[in-house]
Amino acid sequence: MVKDNATFAAGCFWGVEAAFQRKEGILVTRVGYTGGETKDPDYTMVCTGNTGHAEAVQIAFDNDIISYRELLEIFFSVHDPTTLNRQGPDVGDQYRSAIFYRNDEQKKEALNYIKELEEKKAFESPVVTEVLPLGDFWKAEDYHQKYFEKMGRKYGFYD
Repeated sequence: MVKDNATFAAGCFWGVEAAFQRKEGILVTRVGYTGGETKDPDYTMVCTGNTGHAEAVQIAFDNDIISYRELLEIFFSVHDPTTLNRQGPDVGDQYRSAIFYRNDEQKKEALNYIKELEEKKAFESPVVTEVLPLGDFWKAEDYHQKYFEKMGRKYGFYD
């Protein structure tokens, strides 16, 4: 087993986590905050839009079973990467589309994948997904972890 990690932001982290957690090869998911400057933020702080953090999902995966590219495919299929700081009814930079890379290989793969999407005009508008180095990741409060699973909620592609 080869374990690796990936971190994505694509709107409210509840649904994004649900999209990944049931896929074969996903070992662990956790939701939290990253991309900002505020140390040890909590949900209330992030919701103000003043921390610079995005709601994000960190994923531990077995890359013998699921590749980073497959994670990118899931990521781009579960949100609209062409809307700036908005997903559905959620508005603010904490809901932005972002890929937080751990190393140069992830950065290159993410940028190449976005380039492929743009070249084949996969979306009517340009992709605005940020590709940024992963800094500190602050785990969200326990009640946010696996929220959909706890609430018994299932939504379309999240199943």
